[in-house]
Amino acid sequence: MRTEGDAILRLERAEVWREKSGAPRTAFAAHKFTRCSGFLRTILALSRRWSSCSARAFTSTSSSSTAKAAFEGDVWQWHQDYGTWARDDGMPEPRAMNIAVFLDEVYPFNGALMLVPRATERHAAGRHDLSTTSYPLWTLDQDTVTRLCREAERDGAPGIVAPTGKPGSVLMFHGNLVHASAPNITPYPRKIVYPDPVRGFQPHHQVHPAGVHRAPRTSRRSNR
Repeated sequence: MRTEGDAILRLERAEVWREKSGAPRTAFAAHKFTRCSGFLRTILALSRRWSSCSARAFTSTSSSSTAKAAFEGDVWQWHQDYGTWARDDGMPEPRAMNIAVFLDEVYPFNGALMLVPRATERHAAGRHDLSTTSYPLWTLDQDTVTRLCREAERDGAPGIVAPTGKPGSVLMFHGNLVHASAPNITPYPRKIVYPDPVRGFQPHHQVHPAGVHRAPRTSRRSNR
């Protein structure tokens, strides 16, 4: 999967978004267009295994592959995924989850996800960030993130956790959980694939060619 994931991220397609430097950032719905049969078989196997349990509580997920290229992987600002799914994809309720499979080893220093424990209540996005990175994102303001970290600490949890693990490790978290990741300035790449086991809601928007439920985009730099 790591080899095929690298091949997918090298493709010049609308589904493959890149950093401002040109390094790969995200590939949406790669299982729909890749000819890498091993990648597709693995995604389908993961989907079958997880759909039976996730469907009991959640109605939708969204597949993608995210990369933090060695030395060039850029920041993901503090956000909640449902903040984007609701505004841009028409998802009516926050009944969705992320299932993350590590393709590379994730260290504390190569752009690991940073999660705020227990921060799953929906919060208003501070702004629609169109400039920080190549990927526009509905972000949370600094005061909100600081408050949530302090609340986690008062409840006896760390203010922030950064899960790490070997390739093949799996991380699951709610679509409302507040999270971010720092830039990767190390020689160690960090790729994570998010399979798509459940699609339960019917959006009003046109389905984007990348397989993401949102209105059609006219360019990579103005997608939201």
